[in-house]
Amino acid sequence: MNPDLTLLGLTAVVTGSTQGIGRAIACELARAGADVLVHGRNRGAAAEETAAEIRRIGRQSTVQLADIGRSRDRQLLLQSAWEWRGGVDIWVNNAGADVLTGELAEESFAKKLEVLWEVDVLGTIELSREIGQRMVTRGTGTVLNMGWDQADQGMEGDSGELFATVKGAVMAFTRSLARSLAPTVRVNCLAPGWIRTQWGQNASGYWHERACGEAILQRWGTPDDVARAARFLASPDASFITGHVLPINGGWAGRYLPDRSTR
Repeated sequence: MNPDLTLLGLTAVVTGSTQGIGRAIACELARAGADVLVHGRNRGAAAEETAAEIRRIGRQSTVQLADIGRSRDRQLLLQSAWEWRGGVDIWVNNAGADVLTGELAEESFAKKLEVLWEVDVLGTIELSREIGQRMVTRGTGTVLNMGWDQADQGMEGDSGELFATVKGAVMAFTRSLARSLAPTVRVNCLAPGWIRTQWGQNASGYWHERACGEAILQRWGTPDDVARAARFLASPDASFITGHVLPINGGWAGRYLPDRSTR
């Protein structure tokens, strides 16, 4: 098989694929041969742009809007995705609440935690469990969840406390679900470090220094770095890997603390 088409003939779903890491993963899976369902919460035009890019790559794509924070919408997404191609081979739980740059940025800690828990944790758990059981019945499949590289060691501040809590839960859940669904379905977790998404593009000098200083490769990661890791874990090349949390962080260099006056 052409090594660039390791996913040829497979059907993938990538939640939260209207921009950033999700869009990069959706397009990377398409370049590897998969047909991809693009998901967004309410950004229909952006979802269609991702789907159009996938079609330009030469693969089939469709769009489904759903609020991952609502169980009824999660069920709608599951059913629509399964019916689109008569099954799903790859499911990527990338969708997460934006509490840094979106409409929630100015909300209280408690409100941010509530929304993150509903979307990132409960959404991932419900979708993973239900799609996983369908995959077991079908006899094959792989699930990828989204963690955070610093959830294990912790990070100071409100954002660190929030994301360590929710992503730590996702990472622990992934390891357990992999055991529940083995040996039929593989379940792994991507744990990105400092990735230059929308927030990172506008980050201050303090955060730029910190992002580069905490990676032994001394640079920000990119959405494509995460997407290539996702393609590997979703492919037959990773057929003996399950229950694994993969840090994508340029190598952890340890805590880097530049002068906070530049923050």
